[in-house]
Amino acid sequence: MSVRVLDAPPVDLSREEIARYSRHLIMPEVTIDGQRRLKRSSALLVGAGGLGSPAALYLAAAGVGRIGIVDFDVVDESNLQRQILHDTTWVGRPKLESAKARLAALNPHVHVETHAAALTRDNALELLAPYDVVIDGTDNFETRYLTNDACFFLKKPNVYGSIFRFEGQASVFWPDRGGPCYRCLYPEPPPPGLVPSCAEGGVLGILPGVVGGIQATEAIKILLGVGEPLVGRLLLYDALAMRFDEMKLRRDPECPLCSPKATLHELQDYAAFCGTGRGKDAEPVEEIGAGELKRRLDAGEPLEILDVREPHEWAICRIPGARLVPLGALAERMHELDSARTYVLQCRSGVRSAKALGVLRQAGFRRLLNLRGGVLAWAREVDPTMPTY
Repeated sequence: MSVRVLDAPPVDLSREEIARYSRHLIMPEVTIDGQRRLKRSSALLVGAGGLGSPAALYLAAAGVGRIGIVDFDVVDESNLQRQILHDTTWVGRPKLESAKARLAALNPHVHVETHAAALTRDNALELLAPYDVVIDGTDNFETRYLTNDACFFLKKPNVYGSIFRFEGQASVFWPDRGGPCYRCLYPEPPPPGLVPSCAEGGVLGILPGVVGGIQATEAIKILLGVGEPLVGRLLLYDALAMRFDEMKLRRDPECPLCSPKATLHELQDYAAFCGTGRGKDAEPVEEIGAGELKRRLDAGEPLEILDVREPHEWAICRIPGARLVPLGALAERMHELDSARTYVLQCRSGVRSAKALGVLRQAGFRRLLNLRGGVLAWAREVDPTMPTY
């Protein structure tokens, strides 16, 4: 399927741009007309993290004239293993500022627009509308469904990518050109906590470079109107086996968004859909802060800390006196626990421990607290010398 997004009139390339893009200009699939087309085109990156970093760099290097980036995070030291758009000098500062400076240094001929906001159903249509192609570099299901749905309503191509540990995926969701949407592939989000994030499960640093590069390639092909984009195909990458596989994707005839039986006609509440928002009948999770936990431990209160992380995380850092019971082994080791004791559940950031608290609560345990912010909060508020990851 050869597709063409832009039908803009030609624009001139300067002498400097002709020299810069010379390796493009001698390709029959690009030529000077294609490079002019790229200069007139625009792309929006949702996220300036692992996937957004290589995608942004290659879009700017290729001469895509207007690049938008949506992000609201700051650069953290743990980002630098994979988020090559940023460097050590930017730690603690907004990713958007780092990204804009890096892209301007790479190619002063492109215009970078920054949007310092989380993508929400209130702003998504407005943010996506001015761009020709959208690149999804997000790492959570709420924003993936939101990006997918907004692209559908705007008839924009959604260049999708995801990564985890040694595995990656990429596709182009574009129902307006006959392909499926993200909901056709994943009609329902997984239960909260079932699929760990990269922060919880890890990711090989180079993996987003491969997948983000594929996303940039697909975006440039779409903007040029050449080749066969990944519409109706899911590309699977296994870095451990160094193997690419491909799955054919078809539109779901029951899809609530892009099928003739569609029931979704506007953006929805994605926190509720993905189960990440707290329902009105949900039992609240009682939390304790790191500083308060330290005070109560120092006072001699009989609190037992259960660390539900994995052994390889435990080897990096741990709270003194904590007991390791990985979340996956919690059910089979529950007999080791005493329901009369007060347990403080703890993980890296508080997500898995909240799930563990729910498991224990269902089993009849009542004296349970969740350490708000996990071991990261302990390192930040109690022991700044503790290594973090």
